[in-house]
Amino acid sequence: MYTTCPKCKHERQTGDKTDPDTCPACGIIFSKWMKQQFSSPETQKSTRNRIEISHSPGLVKIICSSLFYVEDKVNPFIFYGRALVFIGIAVWGWQFINMDFINNPLAIGSSYMHRVNLIFHEAGHVIFMPLGWFMTKLGGTLGQLLMPVVVMLTFLIKNKNNFGASVGLWWLGQSFMDCAPYIDDALDQKLVLLGGFTGADRPGSHDWTNILSEFDKIDKHREIANTFDTIGATLIFIALIWSGFLLYKQFKNIDSI
Repeated sequence: MYTTCPKCKHERQTGDKTDPDTCPACGIIFSKWMKQQFSSPETQKSTRNRIEISHSPGLVKIICSSLFYVEDKVNPFIFYGRALVFIGIAVWGWQFINMDFINNPLAIGSSYMHRVNLIFHEAGHVIFMPLGWFMTKLGGTLGQLLMPVVVMLTFLIKNKNNFGASVGLWWLGQSFMDCAPYIDDALDQKLVLLGGFTGADRPGSHDWTNILSEFDKIDKHREIANTFDTIGATLIFIALIWSGFLLYKQFKNIDSI
C-alpha cells in the first residue's frame, strides 16, 4: 500500500478506509499506474492503439452516416427538384410492381426504361465476349444490372450525393424486373428479340434458354423469373424508403432565401 500517491503526491491519512490500491484524491489504481509507467514504449503504443480503436466509429456507423448524410443548408430549388423526381419514381415504380410479367410480358418490354436497359444489355454482350460463349450470353443481363450499380456507387462515393444513389438503386430494382419476362420466356421462346425474330425462330439466340440449358435448369424458368421480379420490387421499395427519408431530413434543413 502506498502512503503517498506516486502521481498526485496525496498523503493517505491514518484511518482512511478507502481501497488501499486506489488513491482517494486522484483515483488512480496504483498497480495499473505503476505497470504503465514501467512498461516498454511498444506496450504503451499498443495500449494507445487499442484505446483509439475502441473509440473509433464502427463500420455500421460510418456507412449510415454516408447513406443518410444531409447538408446543413439545402438549396430549396434542389430540394423541390428532388421531390419531383421522388414523386416520378414512386408512381413509375408502383406501375412496374403491378405489372404481370407472366400474363402480360410485353408491358415492361414496351416501357421507356426497357429501351434504356436494352442499350446496356447489348453492350454487356460485347464487353463480356472475350470471356467465352457462356459469359457472352450472360453478359447481356450482367450489363444491364451492373450499369445501375455503377451509377449508384458513383453518386454515393464520388459525388457524395446519396439521393442520386437512391435513384440508382431504384433503377437497379427496375432492371431486375425488366429481366423477368425474358427469363420466363426461356422455355416457350415466344418473345420477339432485338432482330425481329423469336428464340424459337433462331435456335441458340435466346440468352436465358442457353443459360438455363447449360445448367439443366430450363424447367426452373418461372421460379427464377419470379425471384428476379421479387428482388426488383424489393429494391424499388428500399430505394423509395431511402430517398423519402432523405427528403424528410432535407426538408428540415431548407435554406431560406
